[in-house]
Amino acid sequence: MPQFKELYNPILREQKEIVVTNDGSCTLYSAEFDECYHSSSDGALNESLQKHVLPAFKFAAQKEKLTILDICYGLGFNTLATLWYHKQNNLESKLHIIAPELDRNLVESLKNFSYPKEFESFRDIIKMLSKEFFYEDKQIKIEILLGDAREEIKKISSKIDIIYQDAFSPKKNPALWTYEWFRDLKQISSEDALLTTYSIATPIRLGLFENGFRVYEYKPNTTRKITIASLKELPLDEVDMKLKLQRNPSAKALIDSDLIQ
Repeated sequence: MPQFKELYNPILREQKEIVVTNDGSCTLYSAEFDECYHSSSDGALNESLQKHVLPAFKFAAQKEKLTILDICYGLGFNTLATLWYHKQNNLESKLHIIAPELDRNLVESLKNFSYPKEFESFRDIIKMLSKEFFYEDKQIKIEILLGDAREEIKKISSKIDIIYQDAFSPKKNPALWTYEWFRDLKQISSEDALLTTYSIATPIRLGLFENGFRVYEYKPNTTRKITIASLKELPLDEVDMKLKLQRNPSAKALIDSDLIQ
């Protein structure tokens, strides 16, 4: 494993600024990464639902138990929006959500975060996760894996059905967007796993494609299109990655060696 440029100092508690997004839900601005955790124009709640939860449940295989990898936990919107959607639709499937997260201080602070009213019924879950980084009942199991996601995913023994690829952008946090990262994700994925991500960049799509994922472009109810990648064929128009490479021979996936100091 190459030595990556330091993107975060866990010893220093970063000050984050509250940002009210266009759907009325709040997110945070990270000075460390110079990015918000969510798109302020799409809205924090709307983005989680439209770019991750809704397409995942629309196209993922229907199983009695779904194991979801939430990269990275952050403010918990993707995880909580999944619980909300699951509850609203009276789904009977069991959920196991695994979420790597580097910022322990952030997770501990979320017990006091101003979440949208849709998450109010999950307040006890939020408090438990903020304290124990773990929650479990008869239908739901949530594990927050504190640490470097590159290392934490190697400890996962469950096969993943859905991946929310929602790290900070490739420009700001490239280590979670390389060919090798997607290779490691595939190794822990089920044979019909599905991945959702806001990134439509060619190097990111190539990293997925070169690891055997089918790549699709999808337009949710947001300002921009997203990428859906799947290990099985989906009823969507597939992006012809071979044609893209023919038209742009210099295009290449981001790789770990690009990040070596």
